Amino acid sequence: MQKTPVHTNTHAPSYYAATANWQTDYPTLDGQIEVDVCIVGGGFSGVSTALNLAERGYKVALLEAHKISWGASGRNGGQLIRGIGHGAEQFRNAIGEEGVKSIFSMGLEAVNIVRNSIERHQIDCDLTMGYFDAATKTRHIRDLEADFDELSKFGYTHEIEMLDQHQVSSVVGSDMYIGGLVDMGSGHLHPLNLCIGEARAAEKLGTQLFENSKVTRIQHGVKPIIFTEKGSVTANYVVLGGNAYIGDLEPKIAGKVLPAGSYIIATEPLPESVYQKLLPRNMAVCDQRATLDYFRLSADKRMLFGGMCNYSGRDPADITATLRPKMLKVFPQLNNVAIEYEWGGNIGIGANRMPQLGRIADNVLFMQAYSGHGVNATHMMGRLVADAICGQAERFDIFANIKHMTFPGGKHLRSPLLAAGMLYHRFLDLF
Repeated sequence: MQKTPVHTNTHAPSYYAATANWQTDYPTLDGQIEVDVCIVGGGFSGVSTALNLAERGYKVALLEAHKISWGASGRNGGQLIRGIGHGAEQFRNAIGEEGVKSIFSMGLEAVNIVRNSIERHQIDCDLTMGYFDAATKTRHIRDLEADFDELSKFGYTHEIEMLDQHQVSSVVGSDMYIGGLVDMGSGHLHPLNLCIGEARAAEKLGTQLFENSKVTRIQHGVKPIIFTEKGSVTANYVVLGGNAYIGDLEPKIAGKVLPAGSYIIATEPLPESVYQKLLPRNMAVCDQRATLDYFRLSADKRMLFGGMCNYSGRDPADITATLRPKMLKVFPQLNNVAIEYEWGGNIGIGANRMPQLGRIADNVLFMQAYSGHGVNATHMMGRLVADAICGQAERFDIFANIKHMTFPGGKHLRSPLLAAGMLYHRFLDLF
């Protein structure tokens, strides 16, 4: 059984780490350097921003406290799903009708950014298109029908289809679901291989990447200085992409993102006779509950099953013992199948479930709080930050105009408070 790592200079011993295309081995920053842009954080946020800027000719340095894609970017469910945030309509007063439409459009563009990056840089990351929003309640069907209508009116170019209860077995071999929405414009991939592949692409374009280079403080000014334990970077711009792992580095934004635990198990490889019945079209699947399950097949046909988002700040004592019963509720056919990997990590949650993008100063920008929906959204935010640095901030400002609450109670109380709040949403799932 693979356990969560003790040492933070290695990846969590997940299925992804075991099947990574290569191991990154970037140096630790030692000494002083000067660049156009210094990026803090080596996950999708930081790497996608670096790649965007490097493609435009900027001199970029990226500082990662552990390994490239060490956090959620290298541990997540690998689901590439359309959309950004949860309900841009709630911000209409702040961003206007055009802002709402723009966020919807960007939620579709974000998937294409990832697909284009994979194709342009020839990244081997098991990209497979096909996704199913699974419904367990009648109200979920109504919500998905509204999504279907909205996508149809927008002129969505990918195949979409509403399935009733009798049709569900064509995509999921489970009695749990009463219908759902098929979307062939979303899909799934190997997230660690995507992130390290994009890092390599940025490196080829001149980006300097540093691992095991935790930022200890930032000296703000006309040319900010970013300090690590052994060196410093002087830059014209700073981009903060630490998300759930931002810690106390920048108090103005740290209190607006809550680290929440998310966990995954991976079975042994399944025989064709089994996996063809479970996921006959090899789609990624999410249900619609507040405490959702999500699952998919890996390239070597393991069931990767995740969920159990934990807002309490305490990891479960045994990930498999907690997640396996959830998997067997969906797929009792897997009762005698071995679990070969278990892992977890933190995702960044915002109070309003909309990614946070903005400026701490004119030359210090940040992005965070993807609330478990980050594979595509991080890439969109990376593009918007690069656009803003280039002087094209119209779409950046749509997100920057959205206000985000600081979680009350300080870092010691905000997790228990949010956990208590989530009990309400879990209660609603019962009806």
